[in-house]
Amino acid sequence: MTTGKQRMPPENNQETEAFSESVPQPPEVIPQWAVREGREWQRLSEFDILAKAEEITGLSLELMFEQLPAGVWGIHIVRGKRGRIYINASLPLIWRRFAIFHETYHLLNHRKGHRFWTHTFASMESFENRADTFAWAVIWPEWSEGDYRDWA
Repeated sequence: MTTGKQRMPPENNQETEAFSESVPQPPEVIPQWAVREGREWQRLSEFDILAKAEEITGLSLELMFEQLPAGVWGIHIVRGKRGRIYINASLPLIWRRFAIFHETYHLLNHRKGHRFWTHTFASMESFENRADTFAWAVIWPEWSEGDYRDWA
């Protein structure tokens, strides 16, 4: 890792060869904000991810793996003090983790929800790109080291 940015090596797609949907390409560099914010989430279990997110948001969270429509990797829903993250069960394991962290970023940083953000001058592309960048920063050690190859 270089100061301020993490350089990304060439694409690592061994697990996704049989997966028919397009997958996000790793950024050439991970910005410092994402490296800093993502570091504390790296290599956490699903339980620890939820516990940490609950502590930060004050929500009671659940993580569900369901068959979602093609192209939908994950969504999150918040009602009052309860939240649920739905992840597409058809995703390969590494991309499930990517989607978990993408949705977690939204829970942590976009608390007013999609409806609010679509009515602002903030770009929805930027909204989604920041969540993807955070997810890449978190899963990067697993991705770059191929830790997911032997996951059952």
